[in-house]
Amino acid sequence: MTSFYDFSATSIDGHSQALSSYEGKVVLVVNTASACGFTPQFEGLQQLHQRYVDQGLVILGFPCNQFGQQDKGSDTEIASFCQRNYGVDFLMMSKVDVNGASAHPLFAWLKAQAPGILGTEMIKWNFTKFLLGRDGRVLHRYAPKDTPQSLTTDIEQALRTPQP
Repeated sequence: MTSFYDFSATSIDGHSQALSSYEGKVVLVVNTASACGFTPQFEGLQQLHQRYVDQGLVILGFPCNQFGQQDKGSDTEIASFCQRNYGVDFLMMSKVDVNGASAHPLFAWLKAQAPGILGTEMIKWNFTKFLLGRDGRVLHRYAPKDTPQSLTTDIEQALRTPQP
């Protein structure tokens, strides 16, 4: 697999989603958690979604329970939590692993495309973010502490890039 568009994932409501359906869009992929110190970033992600969705931004949240077991709930419970507490209506996917042998293939690819500090591919914590351009290539990897608002300049630049 050589492109973001070659992957599929399962939506939080259980439907298979070909990521090729986002071809030509700018995509922000985030591994999320409902009981993390960074969980309030859902609010900022929702604001980005509302501000840029009509310009072609797609946000994909992937719940993950690998870091301090901070997302123990079922997909239904996670979806309800995100909607109730943060008004999330961007795309949430089914819970995945992002590290190790059982990592979702998308995250294995993302980590290889955009290694972290000192070249490490491992995701260190919840709310690591990957910004992909309209061509499906990884433009940036962001640390959990990078707030959604701090990504605005990069998102706007990616949105100004013409569709391939």
